[in-house]
Amino acid sequence: MTNPNRTRLWRSEGASGLTLISPPLIYAVLMLAAPLATMAVYSVFTDGYLTIEPILTAQNYIDTWTDVLYRSVMLRSLLVSVFVTAATVILAYPVAYFVSFNVDPSKKSMWLFLITIPFWTSYLIRVFMWKVILGYNGVINSGLKALHIIDQPLGWLNYNVGAMVLTLAHAYAPFAILPIYVALEKIDRSLMEAGQDLGETRWTTFLRVTLPLSMPGVIAAVLIVFIPTIGDYVTPNLIGGGKIPMIANAIEKLMLKADNKPLGSAIAISAMLIVGLVSVLFLFLNRRFMRGQR
Repeated sequence: MTNPNRTRLWRSEGASGLTLISPPLIYAVLMLAAPLATMAVYSVFTDGYLTIEPILTAQNYIDTWTDVLYRSVMLRSLLVSVFVTAATVILAYPVAYFVSFNVDPSKKSMWLFLITIPFWTSYLIRVFMWKVILGYNGVINSGLKALHIIDQPLGWLNYNVGAMVLTLAHAYAPFAILPIYVALEKIDRSLMEAGQDLGETRWTTFLRVTLPLSMPGVIAAVLIVFIPTIGDYVTPNLIGGGKIPMIANAIEKLMLKADNKPLGSAIAISAMLIVGLVSVLFLFLNRRFMRGQR
């Protein structure tokens, strides 16, 4: 005999929602949670000769945080990601503001379409294009030599942190523009008109009304850019020439070339914890900021 309570449970909205999300949930568990769990287990095991000894140890984490090499690589990755995030958001905000407030509503979709054009090409191709532009015999050096501005190519254009920041800021610019644009679109225009009617200038109205109300979009842009750039692998290899390794490059060398999976896993888990703490901090600040606005 069928239980009527069980029948109602299976027909409820919660059960329908669970049935709907179960395929992607299973996929996420298999493709994301399982590898992360494996890496977490590896990080507390002992590295043997071409093997992993199931002997629990904290030495991998001790080496991660005490070894000068790994600590400097982690700090460099963090600083590069901070610079990229700052440059991207600072450059993206005016673009999003212009599209939201100055572009005719009938043409906004075209502008958004143009902003997303970089997504049409592979990330690897976009990074390689900057290598061609900034290279020793690249577009910039060739153009300056053709104009007789320089006699020898400028070697400092490539293989440095500045070039990496420029490349990553360009690659992630659309990720920052779109959330800021969405936040700006939600702002009630009458609030700015009221501010100007009360004697505020456009600049003070922006600082006191527009910028605070758009902060959720700014914080979303910061997280969207910061999280992937701290673990970027391609740009340090191509633009940095392998001379300025970041955390992902160090993990790759330990995992594959040095065959030290426990230490590589410990560094990866440590980097994830740093990203998680920074993300929680920004979300906490955003929550407090939104409470202050109320």
